[in-house]
Amino acid sequence: MSLDWNAAWRQQVLPTLADETWDLIVIGGGISGAGILREAARRGWRCLLLEQRDFAWGTSSRSSKMVHGGLRYIAKGQWRLTRDSVRERQRLLDEAPGLVEPMSFMMPHYRGGFPGPRVMGGLLTVYDALAGRRSHRFHTAQQLGYLAPGLKDHDLLGGTCFVDALTDDARLVMRVLSEARADGALALNGVRVQQLLRENGRVCGVQVEDSEGGEPLQVRCRTLAVATGAWAERLRPTDVPRQLRPLRGSHLLLPGWRLPVAQAFTFLHEHDRRPVFVFPWEGATVVGTTDLDHTEDLDQSARISLEELDYLLAACAQQFPQARVGAADVLSTWSGVRPVVGSGEGAPSNETREHVLWQEPGCVTLAGGKLTTFRPQAIEVLQACGAMLGREVVDDGAPVFAPVVALPLSSVSARQWRRLAGRHGRDLPRLALLLAELGHDTVGASDTLWAELALACDTEMVLYLDDLLLRRTRLGLLLPEGAAQYLPAIRRLCQPRLGWSDERWLAQEARYRALWQRHHGLPDATH
Repeated sequence: MSLDWNAAWRQQVLPTLADETWDLIVIGGGISGAGILREAARRGWRCLLLEQRDFAWGTSSRSSKMVHGGLRYIAKGQWRLTRDSVRERQRLLDEAPGLVEPMSFMMPHYRGGFPGPRVMGGLLTVYDALAGRRSHRFHTAQQLGYLAPGLKDHDLLGGTCFVDALTDDARLVMRVLSEARADGALALNGVRVQQLLRENGRVCGVQVEDSEGGEPLQVRCRTLAVATGAWAERLRPTDVPRQLRPLRGSHLLLPGWRLPVAQAFTFLHEHDRRPVFVFPWEGATVVGTTDLDHTEDLDQSARISLEELDYLLAACAQQFPQARVGAADVLSTWSGVRPVVGSGEGAPSNETREHVLWQEPGCVTLAGGKLTTFRPQAIEVLQACGAMLGREVVDDGAPVFAPVVALPLSSVSARQWRRLAGRHGRDLPRLALLLAELGHDTVGASDTLWAELALACDTEMVLYLDDLLLRRTRLGLLLPEGAAQYLPAIRRLCQPRLGWSDERWLAQEARYRALWQRHHGLPDATH
């Protein structure tokens, strides 16, 4: 594994991809593709991942940030999905502290509302049994006055509290890719698969093009795994029936001081009785999510609509009426497209979140699925690929993440060390050197250190400015106007490390500002 996993290394390795036949090529750089690559590399497979945009560019940087068992799936009879989810949630909490963290969730109950305390308590008893530990309790209305000031209190009976988890989904992808690379895998962004290569009715490779220029390249493999989320049907034969139903989920991010919450709240929206969440994340407050059919071009970043903005603001007004949250309070927005395998009929929220595998000789496509269960999904894909290779793949329960070396970082609090270890894992020693060089200052009011920006430029394959500000870090979401105030200082630190000319930096900055305004700012009336 190269220490400096960056654009210079990328240009060196790209022409060599065709020099061998890979055991496995993975298409898609989200959490599903990263998980498949990690499990294959751990087993000694010679494997390569190709991502057309950036790692976590699609759904895996725009989820609701929750690592959860899916409490509502119990009510729909999806026992296996819930069981697997709560077990994987606990695994991630144990293996990646600081990146996946427990979070208390509160569901308030109101007179005449559903579900009431008894029904909710019953569901959570089953939920806890599947997880193997009890984590819920009921609080009276009087107790909620202290635990949740500002919560709507008219007809309030009390609230049920349970525990799930939150993460930074894009950083989770980067950690998983880091583990795969440590075991010998290669991963490249900005490489688009133009078509699959077939011989004698079997997939045997891919033809790719580099977004940075250069001639198309043919790369051969023994098996191929397609994990492209909402794009999963793009590379399938045209005569196969379409089964994906792309669903958009949009979110608002508010300054933490504007709607301060110490735990997550989940409640049913008065408009359509869908569950909505309000929770603290990275020092800010997230409000989400919607669940709508996404009919726009998948090759363009999803964006929030005026209707979704109004829907989420109405949720704030419903549950926290005294806060009087309005559109002017919104720091940023994001929208992701869920790759749901569905019937296409009925309400989007009623579609199953189960995943399926589509197979043809030499190729396995993963469709659907959840972030939380990326590891067992990856093993299922490898078992299907292994059958084509004559290799048995067993789920031996081995860890996804290697333990993080405990480094003494001077002037770093225990909380900050936990955060850095969780987000950077194997790269913590390199980060320690950068901290000694650059100091421990954070960028504005965020928890992100300037040294983390430098680390991303040096070793995390940043090709575009939005890679750096929206996925390697979350500064573009957490700071006003996409961190516009800090762009000059970011340029001074990062331009030399990225090796960009003045012309390229200015072009990247203009591109980033336009992208942020369109896809992470407030929607306009023409949207």
